[in-house]
Amino acid sequence: MRAPKLEWANEWLKDTKKLYVNGEWIAGSSGTTIDTVSPASGNKIGSFTGASKEDVDAAVRAARAAFEGGEWREMSRKERGRRLHRIAQLIREHQDELATLESMDNGKLYKEAYNDDVAEAADFFEYYAGWTDKYYGEVNPVEGDFTSLTTRDPVGVCGLIVPWNFPIDMAAMKLAPALSMGNTAVLKPSSVTSLSAIRLFELIHDAGVLPPGVINLILGEGRTGSFISSHGDVDKVSFTGSTQVGKKLVHDSADSNLKAVTLELGGKSPNIIFADAPNLDAAIERSFYGLFTHKAEKCSAPTRLLVQRPVYNRVVEELAKYADGYKCGDPFDPASDQGPQVSQAHMESILRYIESGKEQGARVAAGGYRDTEGTNAEGYYVRPTIFADVTNDMKIAQEEIFGPVLCVIPFDTEEEAVRIANDTIYGLAAGLWTNDVARAHRVAKRLDAGQVFVNRYGCYDIASPFGGFKQSGWGKEYAIHSLASYTKMKAIWIAH
Repeated sequence: MRAPKLEWANEWLKDTKKLYVNGEWIAGSSGTTIDTVSPASGNKIGSFTGASKEDVDAAVRAARAAFEGGEWREMSRKERGRRLHRIAQLIREHQDELATLESMDNGKLYKEAYNDDVAEAADFFEYYAGWTDKYYGEVNPVEGDFTSLTTRDPVGVCGLIVPWNFPIDMAAMKLAPALSMGNTAVLKPSSVTSLSAIRLFELIHDAGVLPPGVINLILGEGRTGSFISSHGDVDKVSFTGSTQVGKKLVHDSADSNLKAVTLELGGKSPNIIFADAPNLDAAIERSFYGLFTHKAEKCSAPTRLLVQRPVYNRVVEELAKYADGYKCGDPFDPASDQGPQVSQAHMESILRYIESGKEQGARVAAGGYRDTEGTNAEGYYVRPTIFADVTNDMKIAQEEIFGPVLCVIPFDTEEEAVRIANDTIYGLAAGLWTNDVARAHRVAKRLDAGQVFVNRYGCYDIASPFGGFKQSGWGKEYAIHSLASYTKMKAIWIAH
């Protein structure tokens, strides 16, 4: 891991960043700027242009012209793959810069940004570079004197709306498959964490990797995303974020042109430890780190820990030890275990949930307050919080906190555990720990979640689909499954 580029980043941040439309950096028409604030200090570190509706229109027009012009869509698949490999190479060459900006902007540890987020962003482009010439149609065994075949065509202009918890990672997760299939894109990062996307677009632009208009960058607050999702000339929207906003985007789609929508939304994922877990210490350790890394700002994090009563007290005690030993601090300090929450507003939301848990009778086994120790005083730090004796009807057990708060719920029987686990509006992920193979299969089948982890919570690979059930979203990201949402299937019949 290379050292952070703090001096370079501070110099880079001196200029107000612009929008990227049709291969050019433009100031836009809104006349407004948005400040970027360091969650570690609460101080302004930079600013960027906020887009107007007219700016979004210009970006969509550029993407449409680039798509219809066909230079990218009709480029040979091998060449398109080479261009995506080049983007991956650029990300790796500038991994320290991108990770520095991500850590400054989001507050996550530099080592998390470097080893997880930025590294995986490059992986996405490499992975989908390999799909450019491997995703194809079929010949259909129809009756009669006909040949029937299907084709997979690019869907067109894609609006890609990215959250603040994994900014560059999620940008790559959406851009790479969209570009792989020959689409053009308008990308909007969160207004809270736009820096890494801006730098990524700079790198791509300076290297001349893509034709003008193929990718466009729109910056702005939440309503700017609605300008994209409600736009009548956008063919598809992919959104990662809250369930509430996801529902709004569905209405935007229906009220405009009924564009295709992929949604990766909230979660309140259960993680079940049975008394016969094969290695209880390993289950406790993974259950802790599976939640509390990346400041627990993760949609699929195991936020509800269901523990069978024979091992319940031991699990709570060990979790509390982990939490008490965790060091909140500067994201660039190698000794830090947890950085600040992404913003003051989000920190305050987490603290309100903590107070709700106390008021409803949950027992605080560790944490439960803002960390203002030493240099943390001005930052948005929240101590890792373990709530014991939680019941599943409590607010902290039902609503997505999206922060370092773990709810530990006791149970007695397998049937009870499954019932509690599924008693949620979400269905993103779930986990269980047991030494009984039959139980593992039985419970995994009954858990109503898009991915279920057995004896190791949090297994992710680009080759395996990611996405949830119920109000956790529509469709799948990753793997071949993502490509379906960036293409449209056409059936062609030829009479002999």
